[in-house]
Amino acid sequence: MKYQDYYQILGVPRDADKSDIKKAYRKLARKYHPDVNSEASAEEKFKQVNEAYEVLKDSDKRQAYDRFGADWKHGQQFDGGGFGGGYSGGGFSGGDFSDFFESIFGSDFQQGRGSPFQRGRQGPRAHRGADQQLKLDITLEEAFNGGAKTIQFTKSSGSPEMKKLKITIPQGVSSGQKIRLAKQGQASPNGGEAGDLYLEMNILPHRLFRLEDRDVILRLPITPWEAAEGATLKVPTLSGSVELKIKPGIQSGQKMRLKGKGMPGAKRGDQFVEIMIQTPPADSSADKQFYQDMKARFDFNPRPF
Repeated sequence: MKYQDYYQILGVPRDADKSDIKKAYRKLARKYHPDVNSEASAEEKFKQVNEAYEVLKDSDKRQAYDRFGADWKHGQQFDGGGFGGGYSGGGFSGGDFSDFFESIFGSDFQQGRGSPFQRGRQGPRAHRGADQQLKLDITLEEAFNGGAKTIQFTKSSGSPEMKKLKITIPQGVSSGQKIRLAKQGQASPNGGEAGDLYLEMNILPHRLFRLEDRDVILRLPITPWEAAEGATLKVPTLSGSVELKIKPGIQSGQKMRLKGKGMPGAKRGDQFVEIMIQTPPADSSADKQFYQDMKARFDFNPRPF
């Protein structure tokens, strides 16, 4: 092979220390690696970068290269084999390549599956299975309390085969929040890792409560006399019933706050009780007369406009 300026290839000065040389190598090896760079010249540049690093990382090899380098500028042959390294087309010699491959290909290299070039000789690379996305309907109580739940879903698109899985719902989960279950997605087509399963939470409507962010809203019907005189009533919350004191003269639409009775989480929500005054129907003559007497008794106009 013709003489090449290894310092120039790595882009480092001739007095660069081992740390700078290694840093420059990692950057260039990642840039020109054939698995991440599809340019026609990338593989050749990748070979040059590896050859340069094999020499300059070793003190003895680097000293010999520095001593005879001036002669090589005139076209003398350089026998890379004398240094026992370089790129060989199917694999690499030298001990520092494992760090680089692990940084690009993850644990495959460390676990003995080898570089992509070695895998090419041994068979096709194992591909990771596809991730799977599912929407999971849960009750408001399940979202509030959290806990274990068993779900059942099809293993892959178009397959009738069902998979049963026990999961844990985090306490205080919200609609739209996603839970990742590692390696519970679709299987790899050729022996690699399974994909992940992402469960998107969907809190179903509740017959009593509605959610507004982390707060829980309850509409509480009361009678006109409870509103006029005040009362102490039991009201439901997601953590059990509590007593709520209604002040005399309260109006429909007013809200009362139960602190900390909303959804749990880093910032716990509150429960708001919205007062709804319900009027009894006047189904009989006596009832109608009662309302007529009220009309005559009270000088009251709720519409000042």
